[in-house]
Formats: sequence, structure tokens, C-alpha cells
Amino acid sequence: MSQIVLISGSPSAESSSDKVLDFVGSLIKKQGHHVEKITVTDLPAEDLVYGRYNGKAIKEVTKKIKKADGIVIASPVYKSAYTGVLKALLDILPQDVFQSKVVLPIMVGGSYKHLLAIEYTLKPIISILKGNSLNGVYIVDNQVDKKLENPIIDQQIDNRIIKQLEDFEEALKEIEVSITK
Repeated sequence: MSQIVLISGSPSAESSSDKVLDFVGSLIKKQGHHVEKITVTDLPAEDLVYGRYNGKAIKEVTKKIKKADGIVIASPVYKSAYTGVLKALLDILPQDVFQSKVVLPIMVGGSYKHLLAIEYTLKPIISILKGNSLNGVYIVDNQVDKKLENPIIDQQIDNRIIKQLEDFEEALKEIEVSITK
């Protein structure tokens, strides 16, 4: 059983990206993994704004991430990138905090015009934090119904989520094997 951390970069409690993240988390739990969720809105704003990497809450987040085997990050697209509040969190984490961890990025945007936001914004920061990023999934907001248990209403997107979770599971096994050698 692996330890998985979900990171929600949404400043809104009722965001599509957060609903997708919760759904993905439920699928990961069904695979037998332990899942913990970190939501940027639950962190002290002062720590994020003033870059207090040594704040109690930030230290706790860092500890959870370091103990994790895998990470799923979800963010809405704001100005062709992930949210500023997520950036504030990622900026104050240790530079190697994702080392030896598989990371699944998920972004939800208003249109396909921002399809490359994962490639040009989220995956580079995952790399800088030394994570092993999967391809990730970009979802257009109208492909999500926040009222449903499975909020993804587009079958192709749902299939891509399932495929990425299979890749996530396989990468977790590879990491486990390399650690035990």
C-alpha cells in the first residue's frame, strides 16, 4: 500500500478541478492506497504570501509530501497557467520535495486554448522539484459535472484518467521495486 498525496491548487471550494481530484483520489483508494489531501485554501495565507517555508502548516505539508510515494496535483487554469496560490505553495517547498515520486498533473480550463498549460507550466515545476511526471490530463470545464460522483462526463477524458491511473500504479510499483533493491 502506497502513500499518495493529493494537492488541490484551487482557491475555490467548489471548483471542477477539486471535484476531479476528489474522484481520482477515490479511485486511488479503491486500488488499496492511503490517500491524504492538501488544499491550498486550508493553509495560512500569511505563510503562502510571505514565503514562510518554516511555518508550522508548511512544514507539515512538506513532511506529508516527503513521506508520499506518489502525488496527484490538480489546478484550474488561470491566465494560461496553474493558480497563483498553488505557485506560492510550490515556491516555498524544498527543491527536491518530489524526488523519487511519481506525479500525476491534472488541469481544468475553460477551453482547449489552454491545453498546453500542463506542458508549459505545471510539468516544468514538477521537474524542478525533482518529480517524475506522467503525461497528465487536461479537461475542459464543460466536460465536468460537479454534482456527479464521477464528475467527468466526457468518455474520452474518463478513459484518459483511467489510463493515467494505470500508468500511475505501474510507476508506483517500479519505484517500490527500485527502493527494495
